[in-house]
Amino acid sequence: MSPGWPLTLRGTALLALGLCCFIAAAAVGLDALIWFGVLLVVLPLACLAYVLPARRAPHVARSLEPEVARAGMPVRVTIFATVRTTLPTAAGRWIDTLPPGITGDAGGALRGLGSGLRGAAQTLTLPYDVTATERGIRYIGPLVFDVADPYGLARRRVTAGTPTRIVVAPAIVDLGPVAGAALDVGGIQHASASRLGQGSDNLTPRRYVPGDSMRRIHWRATAHRDMLMVRQEEQDATPEATVVIDRSPDRWATAAARPGADQEFEIAVTAAMSAVARLVRDGYAVDVLDDDGVPLCDQLAGFDNPAVDRLLAQTATLTCRNRPSSRPNPFDGVMEALGGALTGPVVVVGGRLDAAAVASLLHLPGHTDLPALLAVAATPDALDDAEEAGWRTIDIGPGHDLQAAWNDAIAIREMRDARG
Repeated sequence: MSPGWPLTLRGTALLALGLCCFIAAAAVGLDALIWFGVLLVVLPLACLAYVLPARRAPHVARSLEPEVARAGMPVRVTIFATVRTTLPTAAGRWIDTLPPGITGDAGGALRGLGSGLRGAAQTLTLPYDVTATERGIRYIGPLVFDVADPYGLARRRVTAGTPTRIVVAPAIVDLGPVAGAALDVGGIQHASASRLGQGSDNLTPRRYVPGDSMRRIHWRATAHRDMLMVRQEEQDATPEATVVIDRSPDRWATAAARPGADQEFEIAVTAAMSAVARLVRDGYAVDVLDDDGVPLCDQLAGFDNPAVDRLLAQTATLTCRNRPSSRPNPFDGVMEALGGALTGPVVVVGGRLDAAAVASLLHLPGHTDLPALLAVAATPDALDDAEEAGWRTIDIGPGHDLQAAWNDAIAIREMRDARG
């Protein structure tokens, strides 16, 4: 039946049959058919009068677990609906409205409710599971109650509550560790933050210069070198890494201007954020840039996993730029941001790369101990040029296993190289 029609199929059939009885009674002159027709008409109308009295709109709230979803991961949605009814209601059904990009069975049976004239309002707890299939900002709701009378002849559809915002962050792939220079024979040894004043292992002698405190004189080194030496405190530097995601509209489909709409751009976002999460877990302080050298967030400190979660929530709406870069060559902004200084791992995630797009990156491997180029759709000559310049290239296009490719080209190989 039409959603706007208040009678069920059964109630509509009884009403139509009653009207037919009136017509037949007039045609054959049988008074008994009139009374039978009255009964058939009055019954669905009485049921309609039972379900149509105005009721207070239910108050609806939702909780999400987790609060920030990830594409491809399940989310538990729990509805708390506070309902007060004047008359008892029969059992019915409830349906929560799901937007595109969210899939699941968001509905179920609704138990009958007693009258709320004498008691307090009743709170219904309605849990269900959904899967966020697309990155972006989505809205779940409103909630729809479909309540019928005890005989199933009439129904009333009530829409309650406002939609609830759900943030769908990009999917994350668990990549293998990037060891770099922090490996020892026992495994990965992450560089720590400052350890000043924690023992003599961090102290090395240097020649005395005017202004040094006499309390810092290193007497053993002074006697050994026959010159005045002082203790110099050394600070362990936190290793740094850079992750670059290509956002140029020249190298993506037009659909990449909307979150979750372009498959290739979604692969790139997943790859970039997975690399960020891996590097932070490995103790690197990570800068996240776009291809124009613009930071997408503040630098992430090593081991700061909550900061990674905040970045993931922020990238729920990440898209390619509206207009191309004003710089003459692709990735020039990245080179300016790095400043030509020696740096830790640099991971560049590119779109449709050709030899011209890669040209600006060819001299970067001389400034990093781990240059990695992850290409969603690159031409063979672009990858060949990058590999000859020292880049470790990975094809992450549709159908490729990002985790396996990363572990083979970067994580496992890096550990093998470090251990000899």
